[in-house]
Amino acid sequence: MKQVMLQDTEQFCLIATNRDQQTYQISVYVPKQIAPDEGFPVLYLLDGNAVFGTAVEAVRIQSQRTEKTNVQPAIVVGIGYEIADAFSSRRFYDYTMNPPEIDISSRWKKHPPPQHGGADHFLAFIEEDLKPFLFRRYNINQQRQTIFGHSLGGLFVLHTLFTKNHAFQNYIAGSPSIHWNKTRLSKEKKAFLKNDQQRSLSLLIAVGELEANHSTNMSENARQLAEELSKVPLLEVQFEELEEENHISVLPVLLNKAIKLGLKAK
Repeated sequence: MKQVMLQDTEQFCLIATNRDQQTYQISVYVPKQIAPDEGFPVLYLLDGNAVFGTAVEAVRIQSQRTEKTNVQPAIVVGIGYEIADAFSSRRFYDYTMNPPEIDISSRWKKHPPPQHGGADHFLAFIEEDLKPFLFRRYNINQQRQTIFGHSLGGLFVLHTLFTKNHAFQNYIAGSPSIHWNKTRLSKEKKAFLKNDQQRSLSLLIAVGELEANHSTNMSENARQLAEELSKVPLLEVQFEELEEENHISVLPVLLNKAIKLGLKAK
């Protein structure tokens, strides 16, 4: 059988040059439309193996009629791994800070928790390796960059906002696993709140309605954080509880929210 690739996409591997030396599978969609003078906006997707195809088709279809959808043509970048599955266990390391919470360790009971604490290495890969490579290769508007992450990826998005908020202009944190590093994230949040914002940023935090009873208190943690951050000047915060969606089914709906927010026509 012939392998089918998504139209207008390419895929390659990129090695992190920091001490981690991890190899990432990068998938890129480039629209056929002529790029505007300032370049295309760009949407970066964590867990690229799982969500890249869904996001690409949503962007492709909606950006064909910008006058109707208000969605611009855009470059989509999936950051994934050299695996056939949707999710890699490597995400436990890449998307979390160190150390984990005591209650997280206890959830693994007799088994040690997965390797964790590599978020800063992963962020360094994005900023020092991936972005410079993409900026050289594609016509990207560096003032229109959006990052999307779900679950542990949502935790990483919040970590990035609090520690390197110059990296992106729009932050999408879906069903964020705040419970994994709640104490560390709280410290980062306090430092973020003490600093005066110099430019406008946007943040969408969203959860599925059916996650309300999650044992990790995921929905309430997300809601409380959104309420606190809504008071920050120059940070536009939205919180949404998506009806009848669970922790996984929320993904396509959330991707569409990210597209409407990050790729909105000016």
